[in-house]
Amino acid sequence: MLELDHIAVSGETLTDAQAYVEAALGVPMQTGGKHAVFHTHNALLGLEDGLYLEAIAIDPDAPTPDRPRWFALDAFSGAPRLTNWICRTTQITEILAEIDLPLGEPVALKRGDLRWHMAVPASGHLPYQNCAPAVISWSAGIHPAQRLTHRGVRLRRLTIRHPDVAALQRALTPYLGDDRLAFDVGDAGLSAEFETPHGPRHLEA
Repeated sequence: MLELDHIAVSGETLTDAQAYVEAALGVPMQTGGKHAVFHTHNALLGLEDGLYLEAIAIDPDAPTPDRPRWFALDAFSGAPRLTNWICRTTQITEILAEIDLPLGEPVALKRGDLRWHMAVPASGHLPYQNCAPAVISWSAGIHPAQRLTHRGVRLRRLTIRHPDVAALQRALTPYLGDDRLAFDVGDAGLSAEFETPHGPRHLEA
């Protein structure tokens, strides 16, 4: 089975992505770190219910990776925006073999003492114009959300839009059930609604 793990806001720079999140939600993010293999870096915001939000961008001080970066970051341009949702599983090999989506192959990754595998397509682009979820499997014992300061922000709704969203939903339904998820027909993209100390706020694709 799959569970919603976190959502990601991409930017041309990490400064831009972090500033967008902080302005939109009215709370500060925390320093994350650098990712080997894909040579990106991030900032983090702890959400209620065991979730977190990640601001992510290409690390300008790192070398060019030998494969396309995850989350289609090599093709990213424009204003910061919500680009990805990530679901966790304890059975990543089995899920990838069964699910009717080409989500990629597991890649071993680390940041500090965190260890995980994430399914990343060879192209770096997830199916359905990047609207399909990335699948992650954390090593036992440590999850980033456990280390983050909670700022009173709760995800109320994550909406996935795509012209063929019904097919994406059908592929996910046997593995993922979450009342916070909504699937709507429309131009490809994501949007998220939050409860915050400042009232309802949202992020858009």
